[in-house]
Amino acid sequence: MLDLRVHHVSIVVTDLERSVAFYQKAFGLERLARPPFKTDGAWLACHGIQIHLILYPEGTFRTGPIDNSDYHFSFHTRDFYGILDHLLEQGFREDVGEDDPMRLFVIREGLAGFPQLYLLDPDRNIVEINGAP
Repeated sequence: MLDLRVHHVSIVVTDLERSVAFYQKAFGLERLARPPFKTDGAWLACHGIQIHLILYPEGTFRTGPIDNSDYHFSFHTRDFYGILDHLLEQGFREDVGEDDPMRLFVIREGLAGFPQLYLLDPDRNIVEINGAP
């Protein structure tokens, strides 16, 4: 296998500061220094991997509910239920409608063999958090 590691994931956002606040509050990510590129954006740190938020005012194509078969990225945690409790404290819920922006889709025991949850960021980007071994 080649010596490769994921460096960053880029996510399109329509309101940069709203999205920075979301990722910092929901996941505790730290804002990093970013070069003055032509396009506005923000870099966030996540244990050696970066999340790059890129401002694109027109937004993306996603309009529907959470679909874990659609494009998404995933955070891994060793404390799945601690993260789930944190998100519930932030106001996310499993018992709301599919179109509710605070909806959590939680798979406690699925085919993957480890717990997973999915939520939408303010621009309807799908974020997974899993407890994979």
